Amino acid sequence: MRRILFLLFILLNSCVLFSQDMTKFHLYKPDENAEQGIAVAVKEAKAQGKFVFVQIGGNWCIWCARFNDFITTDKQIDSLVSADFVVYHMNYSKENYNATLLAKYGYPQRFGFPVFLILDGEGILLHIQNSAYLEDGKKSYDRDKVIGFFNDWSPKALDPKQYKEQ
Repeated sequence: MRRILFLLFILLNSCVLFSQDMTKFHLYKPDENAEQGIAVAVKEAKAQGKFVFVQIGGNWCIWCARFNDFITTDKQIDSLVSADFVVYHMNYSKENYNATLLAKYGYPQRFGFPVFLILDGEGILLHIQNSAYLEDGKKSYDRDKVIGFFNDWSPKALDPKQYKEQ
């Protein structure tokens, strides 16, 4: 009986240690006009020679919170994102599904959440990324995959000058 109670105690503590406090997660703004927000991000990206990274999800989404935490607490990834992208968080929730924008971008919600868009400085959709391909198991993201994703979709990676024959 003691072993069972001990194992139950360990299991419950593990759940608490690996859970995330979603009551403090308010990254997405359901009342915000996402079309205008993306337009501002595109204008800023164009002026700075960057692309727009759109993270679509909601304040209800544990993987959205995990991804945001993952990229903002890792200094190398945070610097990489800041150097090449203007970030916009587009809401998807019962308060505002942003259905018109999702249709415009080819229904990225088909991949689940979060889902990522890369837009160029003109607002043209370059890529939709299923975030599941960037995961590492059941609790986090794979650092090398995330860095690879941002590097592969950076303005430099898509600059034709990079691929001139010498």
